[in-house]
Amino acid sequence: MKRKQPPTTAMGPHCGCDGSRRAVLRWFAGLAAAVPGWTGSASAQQAEIVQPRQPGPAGFVERAFEMRRVSIARGDQAYGAVVVKDGRIVGEGISAVLTSRDPTAHAERQAMRDAMRRLGTPDLAGSELYGTSRACPMCEAAAFQARISRMYYGVAAIDAGVPALR
Repeated sequence: MKRKQPPTTAMGPHCGCDGSRRAVLRWFAGLAAAVPGWTGSASAQQAEIVQPRQPGPAGFVERAFEMRRVSIARGDQAYGAVVVKDGRIVGEGISAVLTSRDPTAHAERQAMRDAMRRLGTPDLAGSELYGTSRACPMCEAAAFQARISRMYYGVAAIDAGVPALR
């Protein structure tokens, strides 16, 4: 008797895999590589985030621009972001829109996801978001929902204010 082929999954030719379990796992491994320090396991929460030598707006913006450089090096859009709580970076993100084929994988959202994963909570109250550019409406809405206290962007750490739904 011939072995029955598994049904085609959502992970098909568009993701560069044939839908087999092994190919899907390889695809997800590549996706995980798009987020610095994230392996998809609980041990990722233990991965240390590089903290700026001089904590403060200038140091946090500098780290966001380092994330931007990583994004460019990986072949994605030129955006980076970090989430700061109590004077320490608790989440960082690079744009992974192109490399993960996920239109929501903006650097700001990636940084918030990383912070939530590391802190073990979806509530980022008291946190600040630093980005290389002003957050788009989708990212600002996500920051509002995550209860981010304030947003800053650009080299000069321009105060974008409290996130709002627009």
